Amino acid sequence: MTDEHDHDSKPELPKDLRVRFCPSPTGTPHVGMVRTALFNWAQARHSKGTFVFRIEDTDAQRDSEESYGQILDALRWLGLDWDEGVEVGGPDGPYRQSLRGDIYKKVAQQLVDAGYAYESYSTADEIKERNVAAGRPEAFGYDGYDRDLSEEERQAFRDQGRKPALRIRMPDEDIAFDDLIRGRIEFKAGSVPDYVIVRPNGDPLYTLTNPVDDAMMRINVVLRGEDLLSSTPRQIVLYRYLMELGVAQAMPLFGHMPYVMGQGKKKLSKRDPESNLFLHREHGFIREGLLNYLALLGWSIGPDRDVFSMDEMIERFDVRDVKANPAHFDIDKAIAINAEHIRMLDPQDFLNRSLPYLKRDGLVTAETWDDLTDREREVLTAAGPLVQPRVRLLGEVSGMMGSLLSDADYIEPDPDARKQLKESAAAVLELAEQTLREVPDQSWTTDHLHDLLTEALVEQGGYKPRLAFGPVRIAVSGRRVSPPLFESLEIIGKTATLQRLTNLRQHL
Repeated sequence: MTDEHDHDSKPELPKDLRVRFCPSPTGTPHVGMVRTALFNWAQARHSKGTFVFRIEDTDAQRDSEESYGQILDALRWLGLDWDEGVEVGGPDGPYRQSLRGDIYKKVAQQLVDAGYAYESYSTADEIKERNVAAGRPEAFGYDGYDRDLSEEERQAFRDQGRKPALRIRMPDEDIAFDDLIRGRIEFKAGSVPDYVIVRPNGDPLYTLTNPVDDAMMRINVVLRGEDLLSSTPRQIVLYRYLMELGVAQAMPLFGHMPYVMGQGKKKLSKRDPESNLFLHREHGFIREGLLNYLALLGWSIGPDRDVFSMDEMIERFDVRDVKANPAHFDIDKAIAINAEHIRMLDPQDFLNRSLPYLKRDGLVTAETWDDLTDREREVLTAAGPLVQPRVRLLGEVSGMMGSLLSDADYIEPDPDARKQLKESAAAVLELAEQTLREVPDQSWTTDHLHDLLTEALVEQGGYKPRLAFGPVRIAVSGRRVSPPLFESLEIIGKTATLQRLTNLRQHL
């Protein structure tokens, strides 16, 4: 196989573009799967084409309804809507392969009748034995033994009770195509053996079902992962046969997206924690941030620009601009981009999206704004502008807002916060408590508290600001890093502030 990265060799996209996303429901959605869906969706929206979503669920051993539901949940959460497919219908249904068995059986028989496919009775052990006897490596692969069996020879195998697999007859010629991402790619004659499309038990394989579905759904651009590149010459040959049979109208264009690499420059595995889409959602990624980062895994909107909206991506996306080199999943960069998108949210939208995390962590009574208590809404409205610029993930909101929502009179400091407390902490806390005790309720405001404590602790007390305000911050929040101190004191209120100052001093 050879490839050339020559942009001029990449073909034009069709005007009536039709792309598809066709995952197998075999596990939790992962970032590689979502990146594939995103690029297909973005190309469809950019080209004003059609995005088809079907499910490849012919593997009864591994497929599950739970995984199917998770894939639907993932696309809906991310806002990757589809025009035809599962749950929405369309002219080419059903859109689950498990419901299309009769279609595959009919096409397979057409391929056999036309001589494009043939019955193969060789077992895996027999293939290995023939390879060894011929001086080839045992794992060399299928040797074409059954290609030209006579009807008598085939009947003899049937009389033994053998069931045949069906194999496609590969032509003895080079197979080349122009990849939308990689340019010209060529597979030499003989490098791809005749391959199985139907198992001996009659089950159709991906090698048959995928191209047949693409043909019948009129998919004309196939965008998929680099791991499927080696199967492309098989699909091209099968497509030629399907076109001869009238099943397919035309050969689709192919584009193979780069691998997503994880830690240690290894391909990101489904089992890697950073691959798990729902784990990222659990930690507090928002859809805008995660999609923005996944778009950067092989594509960019422009030099020195990493943050953009999906509308901007749609406007600019062309799969031919995707880089062929492997893309590295950098969780720190992903979080940084997510933080940018959190800061861009409307303030009320930020609070609404934070509520499920606050409810999960036991800090509020409901996941929806209207169902909160008046006090919870009051605190969140005041705290939102303080917290929104300071969190990178929605999962961090609880840590920042917990002390503001709590009615506890003592908050045990985090270990790293307690380490920050110096010998002067007790004296600082006592002086702060004495100063604040005299403040009238109507004067308990951010600016007044700032002026009062600055004068008492820094100007008159002689403490450096870090030593003056650090113990107060830790007393009221339990954290070394919290929302702005004086705004927090106003939200918490006088009674709870004084109790927390006193109780931390007693716990030193």
